[in-house]
Formats: sequence, C-alpha cells, structure tokens
Amino acid sequence: MRLSVNIDHFATLRQARRAAEPEPALAALLAEQAGAAGITTHIRSDRRHINERDLRVLREVVKTKITLEMAATADLKKVALEIKPDTVCLVPEKPEELTTTGGLDVVAGRRRLAPYAAALTRAGIRVSIFVDPAPRQIEACAALGIPQIEIHTGIYADLKPGKERNRALADVAKAAAQGAKLGLEVTAGHGLDYHNVGPIMAIPELTELSIGFSIVARAAIVGITQAVGEMVALLK
Repeated sequence: MRLSVNIDHFATLRQARRAAEPEPALAALLAEQAGAAGITTHIRSDRRHINERDLRVLREVVKTKITLEMAATADLKKVALEIKPDTVCLVPEKPEELTTTGGLDVVAGRRRLAPYAAALTRAGIRVSIFVDPAPRQIEACAALGIPQIEIHTGIYADLKPGKERNRALADVAKAAAQGAKLGLEVTAGHGLDYHNVGPIMAIPELTELSIGFSIVARAAIVGITQAVGEMVALLK
C-alpha cells in the first residue's frame, strides 16, 4: 500500500499569516525521505493555499510523483498543462466548503468531462477522478476510459466505530472491488488518520492512500519526518 502525502495544509498555515513559511516543497521533500511514495496537492480556483508558484517548485524537486487535485475548469486545465503533474485527480469544488465534501458526479458530467480528460491524457498526464463509492459513478468512470479512481472515504472516516461505520466500510470495499474488476487502478482518501486507516488498508484492491490533514496535524507536534514515518509504518 503506497502513501501519497497531501501537503495542502502546510500552505494553509503559511497563508494564515501571508508568510513565506512553512515551505510546501520542503515538506514534500521531507515526506519523501520519510517513505512517502508520492505527493498530493490541491489547487483551488481561489488559490486559498497552494498556488502556481508552489506547483512549479514542486515539479522541480519532487522525486516520486505528483498528484494534482483540481476542479475541471478551463483555468485549472491551463495550469495542469503547464506544470505537467504525473496525475491529475478531478474533484468537485464549492467556494464555501472547508474541504472537499464528496465525489465528482461523473454520471451527470460525462459529456463535459470526456474532452477535458482527453486533453490531459494527450499531454501525457494520467487522469484520476475522485468519486463516491457508488456503482453508477464508477461505471461512468470506466466508460470514459479513465485509468484510475480515488474513492471518497470521508463518510467512513467521519463515523464512530459501529454498525454505520461498518456499512460505510463495506461500501468502500465493494466500490474498490468493482473498480478493479472494470480494470481501473483504485486508490482512496479523505478523512483518513492514524486511528481509522487500518480497515481501509485491508481492502486488497486499493493501491494507494492519499492522506493529508492528520499527518500535517501530527507533524505540528512531532515533526513531519516522524509523522510520515508513523503512517508509512502503519501501511506496512
């Protein structure tokens, strides 16, 4: 199970004071040295944390791979085509949200997403879509020829241990099995932390987990090297 560390909230901390630190690229390098197999970052339309300058620096220094989360807008497509991340993960975006609250509606947006994804693919960028663990959405991704999906684990992560969380976990497991059966690479993320990641990492079809906030929060106390190292150890 690979770990991709989302570094957005290092930039959030920087932007809280409009300062020069912490430097997201330094966080990325330290995460790689601690065992991360990739770096994930989300550029939003309002540039509330990560911006183009950050992406250019990351593209220069990251040695593993960069996954760029973004909405399927014309503005952000230009950014992706310039920066050339290894993977673009298309996500929904609401201006008022603190964080992404659900998966992209691929069923409703199929006509718009098909040429958008094709343009990224032609540029040599692998395309992934962030989806809820819903059969119709996963089928729609496969129909578009998308090679990879990231299953939204937020519903599971927000629940306390019990029957409801077990049902949410089962939904993620079924979605992962469905995606793999359709020939998709299946990853997962959102809301995962040191306490709830165990049952998710036991799903055999998952190849990678994207984890950000919990690692950044722990890094504020123990440092990023230890925080990433502890999560890598859990995934092993």
